[in-house]
Amino acid sequence: IFAWARTHVTSTLYICWAAQAGLYYHYGIPKYPLPQKMFGIFPQHTLDPQLPIFRGFDDVFQMPHSRHTELHREDILANPELQLIAESPDSGVSIVMARNGREFFITGHLEYAPDTLDKEYRRDKDIRKDVDVPRNYYRFNDPSQPPLVTWRAHANLLYSNWINYYVYQETPYDINQIK
Repeated sequence: IFAWARTHVTSTLYICWAAQAGLYYHYGIPKYPLPQKMFGIFPQHTLDPQLPIFRGFDDVFQMPHSRHTELHREDILANPELQLIAESPDSGVSIVMARNGREFFITGHLEYAPDTLDKEYRRDKDIRKDVDVPRNYYRFNDPSQPPLVTWRAHANLLYSNWINYYVYQETPYDINQIK
């Protein structure tokens, strides 16, 4: 699928596990286990706010994360084909761009519905006792309170920007011209 996407689509958006797998497959970037699950909502900082993917973004945006592995910033920066375009002091590498926007690798979950982390938390808590409450997710960090949705506007903007600037405006009329 990864090889096929390079020759059949204008831009590919890899999310979470697919981001880690795609970076490994295409660029040899390894993933590293975390001592505990990265779980919650974390502030992200744009590193190149002039990129079309970030049009309309604030300086900081929130992104849900739910993963047991991470990418190392140094590995991304060491590869001249990759551009780290957003990161967090708490959750690390969050968005990597390659091939001038033909590939985006997002380590978090901007696509999550308001209750996704809640369902995951309650499912895992029923199975084992070592499950942490998702950080910065519930009002007052209290699981008896409803989630505080802080990522939806930027999520919609990111996907709209991606479709508009990296897919729609870049796709040639003749699909055979994609290289």
